Amino acid sequence: MTARVLICDDQELARTGLRMIVDSQADLAVAGEAGDGAAAVERAVELRPDLVLMDVRMPVLDGVAATGRICARLPGTRVLIITTFDLDEYAYAGLRAGASGFVVKDAPADELLVAIRGVLRGDAMVSPSVTRRLLDRFLAGPVDARPLDVLTDRERDVLALIGRGLSNREIAGRLYIGETTVKTHVGHVLRKLRLRDRVHAVVTAYETGLVRPGG
Repeated sequence: MTARVLICDDQELARTGLRMIVDSQADLAVAGEAGDGAAAVERAVELRPDLVLMDVRMPVLDGVAATGRICARLPGTRVLIITTFDLDEYAYAGLRAGASGFVVKDAPADELLVAIRGVLRGDAMVSPSVTRRLLDRFLAGPVDARPLDVLTDRERDVLALIGRGLSNREIAGRLYIGETTVKTHVGHVLRKLRLRDRVHAVVTAYETGLVRPGG
């Protein structure tokens, strides 16, 4: 099945490059383009793509605000943030707004494709080491653990390990349980905390203090 991708960037050259990469893949197709954040929201609502490639710094409406609007109106559409620097407050803000991951703008084509497919699957965090550095930088303040009250002790354990970047297989090995059981716990965590995917589980693990920056 071919995944439809909406490309949003204010630079025509950047959009052209992204289009060439996406259209070179048999399982991906460009659904459309947008040159500013407001147009990105309009095109997303019109086209209902599977994935939006979103530059965070755009005119009219920035990519963070556009991401929030798209995620609110189209819960089935994933957003992959394109950022200039790997330590960028805009990238983290994009995750807070609902994006499912981010990739650095000058990343090689194969890295971008890995990120796109990871976000489409919803089962892996994009560039986990970079994401952790972002969280270390921007989540060093007060925490509120109350949202975790709805989780069982085992679900908290699983969330903590997700927050440290472990895969389901690694979590199963750490907790001495089956991988299928881990998948069930992950599903419960996402549903109870109303999270879109594992990326937002990582953010929540940090924000609630279950995982601490540098820990």
